[in-house]
Amino acid sequence: MTDLEIRSGTELPVIRKPFILHTEDGQDLLAELALPVGKAPVATLICLHPLPTHGGFMESHVMRKASNRLPFLADLAVLRFNTRGTESPQGKSTGHFDEGVGERYDLEAAVAWARAEGLPNLWLLGWSFGTELTLKYGVNQPVLGGILLAPPLHRATQQDLERWNHVDKRLVGIIPEHDDYLKPQEAAESFAVVSKFEQVNVAGGKHLWVGEDQVRRVLNEIVRVANPAAYPLPTHVAASAV
Repeated sequence: MTDLEIRSGTELPVIRKPFILHTEDGQDLLAELALPVGKAPVATLICLHPLPTHGGFMESHVMRKASNRLPFLADLAVLRFNTRGTESPQGKSTGHFDEGVGERYDLEAAVAWARAEGLPNLWLLGWSFGTELTLKYGVNQPVLGGILLAPPLHRATQQDLERWNHVDKRLVGIIPEHDDYLKPQEAAESFAVVSKFEQVNVAGGKHLWVGEDQVRRVLNEIVRVANPAAYPLPTHVAASAV
């Protein structure tokens, strides 16, 4: 049987469940859960997208590709949503962008919903602005930890980082070599306050993770954390799966 290479636009079989998240302060957030077909997930990624005022939304490409591939390849549930005031092709969440302040309620609503649904082994997966929300508000949430894609550290303070020393959670930073905001050496210095911070440097990487090679590397590092049994991810799948 012919195998096909997994490429940028590959969509593997998943179960998709669109829904609305309701926040404590009254916002309705457009959301979707992607699940493995015919089996229970072993862990859950709660995705926090890049800055909506600069084009970030639940369809930002790394998170879209995570939802297209990781339920099938790694038995992960992938929960994506638009933070308040954010619009994507699926629709728009209510409210307005709140500079990472009111978005606290968005993160909390996503975690509460995942727990109520009985989803297992919750991880926060933030990219850029989403890492700020993870660092500021994820520390007290019932999650296993945070996975940070290209954290800029524009809003999260050293005090926010230091709080992670007082909880039993993992914090993993995936840092692009050529990041626009925080390169590997700068990240090592900034995160030195977190005693158990795990830093993964990506040679040739850039903030937007453009190109299939970078996407594959990032997805592999995510899986290495959330479901190591599925690492490394295959680069090809049976033609019948696509």
